[in-house]
Amino acid sequence: MSEEIFKKCKEVKCVMGPLITDNFSGEVLCGSCGLVLIDKVEDSGSEARIHDMEEYMTKSRTGTKISLAMYDMGLPTVISSEGKDALGNFLSGDAKNTFHRLRIWDKRSKSGSKDRTLKSAFVLLDAMKTKLAIPDTVIEKTAYIYRKALNRKISKGRSITSLICASLYAACRETDTPRTLHDIANAANINKKILSRSYRNLIKALDLKLEPFDSSEFITRISGQAGISEKTRRDALNILSKAMEKEISAGKNPLGLAAAALYISCLINHEKKNQEAIARAAGITAVTIRNRSISLRKELGIKV
Repeated sequence: MSEEIFKKCKEVKCVMGPLITDNFSGEVLCGSCGLVLIDKVEDSGSEARIHDMEEYMTKSRTGTKISLAMYDMGLPTVISSEGKDALGNFLSGDAKNTFHRLRIWDKRSKSGSKDRTLKSAFVLLDAMKTKLAIPDTVIEKTAYIYRKALNRKISKGRSITSLICASLYAACRETDTPRTLHDIANAANINKKILSRSYRNLIKALDLKLEPFDSSEFITRISGQAGISEKTRRDALNILSKAMEKEISAGKNPLGLAAAALYISCLINHEKKNQEAIARAAGITAVTIRNRSISLRKELGIKV
């Protein structure tokens, strides 16, 4: 391999000195005669430090990752209008006309109804991701469900907002991410009944088999909003685990069970939190907490 590199040096009778690599220009030179032995070296170094999107667009050698949550999956086609090639040379007249025509067809290919629908839906999805603190895995699952719904033509006669929200709730159910219909409806500013109807149609059309939420996932959220102590929170988790062992939680609203377990735990630990305060933190009614707490205390034999 070294003999092939120093082939040029042999022609000028060089002593074949040490190799010098210029990382800026990507060239390998001979240290004795100064001949350029390799003019294009692949940079195997690490990526530049990137702190924001502007630096990413200017410093990154690669594009963004492929994502279902982008209407073009992160593989956009951009035909420059500068009239220059990759080396900065001006194009000929025929080449300019060719690329002008290609640019027109590229724009027309992106103006279909499906692309416009995906753009609108994923802009809303990105906004709800920020409002509800949704993980990227759930967003990718939502985009997959929504694209599947579009291919099945479920979106006909339904709004984009309701269908993307229904897809998000289905993805939250499938990944066990605790977000309720009420949370998603408030974030998207739509009616909860419309969202529920779209969700039922989505489940029926795609034949999705979704498990109910785990009640313990809501304990941290409710206790944080209501200002409940850590000891009371742990006792509420123990109450829920006992309820699951006795299969009391089957068919019950997981949010109501979590709120009722917290209320019972507050009574046991003498923490002054009434049903109204816990109901506001959970987003349910105080009647639901009262009924669930009575049934839990009766079934588990809890005396306060």
